[in-house]
Amino acid sequence: MNYVYYISLGSNLGDRQAYLDQAILGLKQQAGIISVEASTWLETPPWGNTEQGRFLNGVAKVVSSLAPEAMLQGMQQLEQAAGRQRIIHWGPRTLDLDIVWAETEGGAPLTVATEALIIPHPYLWDRTFVLIPLKELYPHFTFRGQTIGTRIAELEA
Repeated sequence: MNYVYYISLGSNLGDRQAYLDQAILGLKQQAGIISVEASTWLETPPWGNTEQGRFLNGVAKVVSSLAPEAMLQGMQQLEQAAGRQRIIHWGPRTLDLDIVWAETEGGAPLTVATEALIIPHPYLWDRTFVLIPLKELYPHFTFRGQTIGTRIAELEA
């Protein structure tokens, strides 16, 4: 079975674009990855812990035969290769990768709730820095009975 993952990418340390571009390349090179399509990068203020530099964010649509836990492991390896250190919750980082939404290739939503992974991401519907690039790749996305365009407008109001 193949899955479609929507992965948020973010960086606010060093050469932010190089970290994101390298992550996309790294995803494309992983075994079990069929295709990777990236949104445009979006510069945004920090969310949560706001005492840090601006982020470069985006979303990647990844079609893969990897089960969610295996996909997560591959993403964490890419974060480690980029020097990611988990010191401060929502703190500065070279690279942050999160599965924000997943579904089967047929379009059935995927739900995962383990200690290591929650899909859909708990803050998916609250973060414009995820929703704006997600809308670029998935313009007809709806969640909780609301279209992505309506939710973005609501958050930006």
